[in-house]
Amino acid sequence: MVETDYLTHTLGNGIRVIHQRTDSPVAHLGVLINAGSRDEKEEEHGLAHFIEHSVFKGTNKRKAFHVLSRIEGVGGELNAYTTKEETVLYATFLTEYYDRTADLLSDILFNSVYPEKELKREKEVIVEEINSYKDSPSELIFDEFDELVFDGHPIARNILGTSKNLRKFTRESIFKFIENNYHTDQMVISSVGNIDFGILVKMLVKYFGHVPEKLRQNSRLRFEGYVPNERTVQKDTFQSHCVIGNTAFDITHPQRIVMVLLNNILGGQALNSRLNLALRERRGMAYNVESSYTSYSDTGLFNVYFGTDRENLEKARALVQKEFDLFRNTKLGALQLSRAKKQLIGQIAVSTESREDLMLTIGKSYLLYDKVDPLRVVFQKIEEISAEQLLEVANLVLDKNRMSTLVYI
Repeated sequence: MVETDYLTHTLGNGIRVIHQRTDSPVAHLGVLINAGSRDEKEEEHGLAHFIEHSVFKGTNKRKAFHVLSRIEGVGGELNAYTTKEETVLYATFLTEYYDRTADLLSDILFNSVYPEKELKREKEVIVEEINSYKDSPSELIFDEFDELVFDGHPIARNILGTSKNLRKFTRESIFKFIENNYHTDQMVISSVGNIDFGILVKMLVKYFGHVPEKLRQNSRLRFEGYVPNERTVQKDTFQSHCVIGNTAFDITHPQRIVMVLLNNILGGQALNSRLNLALRERRGMAYNVESSYTSYSDTGLFNVYFGTDRENLEKARALVQKEFDLFRNTKLGALQLSRAKKQLIGQIAVSTESREDLMLTIGKSYLLYDKVDPLRVVFQKIEEISAEQLLEVANLVLDKNRMSTLVYI
């Protein structure tokens, strides 16, 4: 790729490869697949996540123990996760085990056999995960908020699925989902480590190049027709929990980077975010208050979460709305804007120090955009954001009449 440290290659079957060479003795390799829980049919709810769990349970040539021990037995880590739009298998290991890791990732992705005995056991594990999740209202409320906002659409459904649905899944269910949703042109192998790119490509051709080309023909059902909604749910909890939010920009929208900055100012990870200062630092009204912005292929979601004592619930909601109104009605001064940009740029720079995060980030960018912007380009885009753009985005996304609200009391 031009003017970057990243090297790319496309295998004959359409699987793309991206690599950044480092001088570390530790390497990271992952396979990112553009298929997640939103690609499930209603009767498949929870299947993408179930596959991610079950992919380690044995292949044509390895039993489950041998799969788990192949990387972990030499001090590495094998892992996976599912989102609404991606499934990711990845590993961290000493550089000398690149070949072993590429072989294993290929084997579990393309040759897993999903034995019924192992599937039965894994279902119980996920049932426990679901039950644990239900016991955590501060996590559960986000899934229920998705259901409120994306009502009736596949993206509304939570990733874990339901215990009832889970018990119906069979090996045939798994193979059918993989056949329908795992396409070679929707896969990226991402690598960060101390290996020559030519050697890496030969290795990946050996382990991934034999897979037949399979191109995506189907398209996702677009989300349209958002209707703001409000719901209050009685919960037997000490705190009240609240999520307020609105739909936002998709992954390709030109205003997405502006929305990232707005979200960071309002309720990002830093303790000096507007919402943290307003609710926690000045008034001691909430232990945890945060905002988040997630962009999908066709839509996005912005929301604010806080937990507080029941007597403070309405005061806290009013304070959140006050911050929204301030953002919509008051243009940031030059100094405020400059500080906000420096903060976001610094956070991004710090995050790239985690080589595992870097591997996942460049892999996802290449999967979605077929490119990775160098950090200097990302920073330049942030520097170019104007106060007027922030004001415009704030008036679109923080519009009181477009907000949905979910409260646990």
